[in-house]
Formats: sequence, structure tokens, C-alpha cells
Amino acid sequence: MPQSPSLPPGTTQRTLAIIMGGGAGTRLFPLTKDRSKPAVPLGGKYRIVDIPISNCLNSGLRSIYLLTQFNSMSLHRHIQASYKFDHFSRSFVDILAAQQTPEGSQWYQGTADAVRQNLRYFLEQPYEYFLILSGDQLYRMDFRVLLHQHIRSGAEITLATTPVRREAAADFGIMLSGPDRRITRFVEKPKEREVQDELKLDQQLLESIGSDSNEELFQASMGIYVFNRQVLIDCLASDLDDFGKHVIPKAIGERQVNVFIFKGYWEDIGTIRAFYEANLGLTDLEPQYSFFEANAPIYTHPRFLPGSKINGAILRQAIISDGCIISDAHIERSVIGVRSIIRSGSTVRNSVIMGGDYFEASAPVRSGDAPPIGIGRNCVIDRAIIDKNARIGDGVVITPEGKLENVDTENYYIRDGIVVVPKDAVIPAGFWI
Repeated sequence: MPQSPSLPPGTTQRTLAIIMGGGAGTRLFPLTKDRSKPAVPLGGKYRIVDIPISNCLNSGLRSIYLLTQFNSMSLHRHIQASYKFDHFSRSFVDILAAQQTPEGSQWYQGTADAVRQNLRYFLEQPYEYFLILSGDQLYRMDFRVLLHQHIRSGAEITLATTPVRREAAADFGIMLSGPDRRITRFVEKPKEREVQDELKLDQQLLESIGSDSNEELFQASMGIYVFNRQVLIDCLASDLDDFGKHVIPKAIGERQVNVFIFKGYWEDIGTIRAFYEANLGLTDLEPQYSFFEANAPIYTHPRFLPGSKINGAILRQAIISDGCIISDAHIERSVIGVRSIIRSGSTVRNSVIMGGDYFEASAPVRSGDAPPIGIGRNCVIDRAIIDKNARIGDGVVITPEGKLENVDTENYYIRDGIVVVPKDAVIPAGFWI
């Protein structure tokens, strides 16, 4: 992470970070069947929510709220076990779940509505700036750089964008701004080529971010916003429900809304395909995103597990997390999560194995014919995501080869051509998927 510019004294203490936990997480189903989207395991030993929280902590931001409303128990446990500050600081990472109040009893209707329903808590302290973040993205950003530009430019709202090429522009909200970075236009997922042509970054702005002036790039919204205190209050005084769809487009015509252009790695991992590819990308020889960053580590729950034990294996481009036991297996371009057990003769290719919440000795009592936790002997697992605590018997074959893109069954699913075995699933010996 590059050296951040100097901020006015106390700026980080006067900034509140608000992480949006998302809705029901239907795009990540079945990984969100029993947990909220921010609690989905990532990279073998982390959770998705660790990314925005760690970015905040590495940026000196110590006041963090996480908003959620679906399947929040595992998220609560993770936050309580992972982020504990001393009693003599005002630092906190707290969860605010949807609740009934005298003002209303409905679920969050969108990102803006979620903030509106909790605004009274956010205004209890004299925060001057509110940093609103998404809870399902993989990136590393120093928010002090964003705050520095926001304050220096005199913006009332600053919106982070990432440059994307034309083929990706139709999947994002696209911003148009001049060299002064003030947004003049916003178009949600523009598909017509004529409209896209009107939204391209101009040459001067391209040069200012170190890109070739002839490149064809567009500013895609990252769902990251900085609001001044009174501006946030004013924007939420309406009944608009979502920042990206409603609040920001309306504010562009009424307020000074600027862009902050982020050129680092950024990936929305809110779908099964994106989540799968982001995990496997971590195994590359030179990954676009790396957890090996000493100056900006990613924090998570300290489990105090033993080192992994490899009883003979062939490993290529594999991430092996703590507490694993692997015996005479072949593992290639795969992420192996904590407490994973992979027995002899098994092959794991292009897969994400999330591991377990416990070892067999401390597992809940299982039925007599259920295989033990982990992957049995002589299995083949290819292009799959195996969720936590799965019990896969001997001789099981799991592959999407020759199957439909999307399939639902009792103990497995196929999404975007990837087989997903859900948490606590039991796959009997000899079963073919």
C-alpha cells in the first residue's frame, strides 16, 4: 500500500465507516443458505467481511458499523471473536441488524434505507465524514487517500470508481466527469454503444491517472461513498431507498459529487462465478490480489490451529490453510480451507475446499452410515466449491462436466457451471455428481 497523503489532524477519528452487509445474498446461494454474505469464507481462512474491515483498520479508521439482516448468527460470532480492542480506546466494530423501532418495523429496503434506519446511532458522535462500503468486494485501498481528495476538493460527496473497458461497462453504473473530477452524468448499465461513447474518460483525465490518452476506459462505480455529515442527513431526509440507484443520481444535479479513481485490483465477488474465480486467482504465481502484504495485512479470527500435516502429496498452485491433514493426494490450483481432511488417492483440481468448523473428534454426533468430515479416499473433485463440514465418502466424483449450467438437488447445486456442495452436506460413497 503506497504512502498515504497527510490528512488534517484527527480526520480518521472524525470518520465513521459503515459496511453494508447486503441483502439475502441470492447470487451467492447456496453459500448464503445458512449464513449472511459477509460471513462467507474466503481464501482458505478469512471471511469476506474481513476485507473491508481490514482496509479500514489499515487506514487508521477504528469506528466501524456493519449493517446486516439475514442469517447473521455466524457473522456475529466471527466479529466478536476477531475484532477486540482494548478498554482504553474508543475503537469498535459493531453489528447493527434490522430491528423493530417506534419509527418502523420493516426490513432494509436498500443501502440508503439501511443507513436511514440506523442514522440516529451514527449521529450520536460528532463524526464529520461517513465512509459507506460494500461488504462483498475483494480489493485493498487506503481510505486516507480517498478522504484526502474528498476534503481537498471541497466535495460534498465523493464516489470511488474503477476504470473498466467497454465490454464490462454494461454491467456497472458508469459515471462521467471532467478533469476536475466532478460528476456530470450517471448512467446505470449502459448497453447502447452511442451512450457508451458519450461516457468515455476524456484524454486529460486518462493522463492524470497514468493511462494512455488513447485508451478506451469508463468509470464504473465501486459502491464506495464518502458523505459530509449534513449532506448525508439531507440526502436521507427523502424516501429514496438505494444509494447507487436513487440517492447518487439525484445528488449529482444538486450537490458537488466528485469521483475518486481507483486503479488497483478490485473485484465484486457477489456471484458464485466471481467468488470462485477470485479464490482460484489467489493461487496464481503472481496473483492480482495477494494476502502476502506485510504493510496492509488482512485480519481475521485467530484460531490457534496446528500447522498442516502433509502425509505425501503432489501440490501445484495450492493454498493450504492451517490445521489440514492431507494424505497421498493430488491437489492442483485449489484453495484448501482450515481443518480440511483429504484422504489418500484423491484428486482436487480447480476447486475451493472450505474445510471445517471442527475436527471429527469434536463434531456433532453423526448417523452411523455418514462418512467422516472431509474428502474420502480415491475421490475426484474438479471445478467445485465444497462448503464447510461436508462429508464426502470414498470414491465420489464431483464435476460439472456434461451437466446444465444451473441445477438444484438435495445435496448439491450447480451455479454458473460450478458444482457447489453446501455446508454440512453428506455425499455417500461411490456417488457421482
